[in-house]
Amino acid sequence: MKSAAKAQQAEDSAETGAQQIRDAIREAIVERRLSPGTKLSESDVGNLFNVSRTLARAALQALSYEGLVSVEKNRGAFVAYPSPEEARQIFSARRLVEPGILREAAARITPDDITHLRQLLLEEGRLMSERGQTARRAEIKASGDFHLTLAAISGNSIMQRFMEELVARSSLVIALYGQSTASSCGHSEHGDIISAIEADELDRACQLMLHHITHIEADLDLRERKSLGLKEAFEL
Repeated sequence: MKSAAKAQQAEDSAETGAQQIRDAIREAIVERRLSPGTKLSESDVGNLFNVSRTLARAALQALSYEGLVSVEKNRGAFVAYPSPEEARQIFSARRLVEPGILREAAARITPDDITHLRQLLLEEGRLMSERGQTARRAEIKASGDFHLTLAAISGNSIMQRFMEELVARSSLVIALYGQSTASSCGHSEHGDIISAIEADELDRACQLMLHHITHIEADLDLRERKSLGLKEAFEL
């Protein structure tokens, strides 16, 4: 019995360790500290987090299931490099999912939740006025946190995990295809959505959310580019 309990404890510990690594890498992707195409070797990940290569491999495999990491045979793991079509599908999924999450959240939201959302907006606004890469990364995370907080308020843990994936994959897409240096997630639009929820105007809140997601997507340059051969690439 004791050996079985120890084995279970070791298994639980390994799973927790892999999840912590997965969450840390996902956060680095959301904040754009890790760019699309970045190499993620098992040995480097293991050394960085002081874990075995087996545990590092499990974390990278889990991220590959979320579409955040691409594992290539004989080459290893890389931060995913989504295609223009994948980018469109990610934002299409957000338009399908987020109005439903918003309605679920509105049915459960408390005055404390509203206060917390307003505090997130204040922090986002403060970061927008600061300069430098650190402030920019923190602003990007704060923008994503607004959507993740609504998912948490909804009380649906499955949708919350799905939104974590969608927000992280959106961040990859914006890093690749975003055209402006403006916030990747409109600050004033977040405020309008909260006000509509507070006023119990759910249809309007959902429309604002759809407009908001479309606005983010509209800033992306998703035009297909013809791939050139080596000779053509250097022709004048």
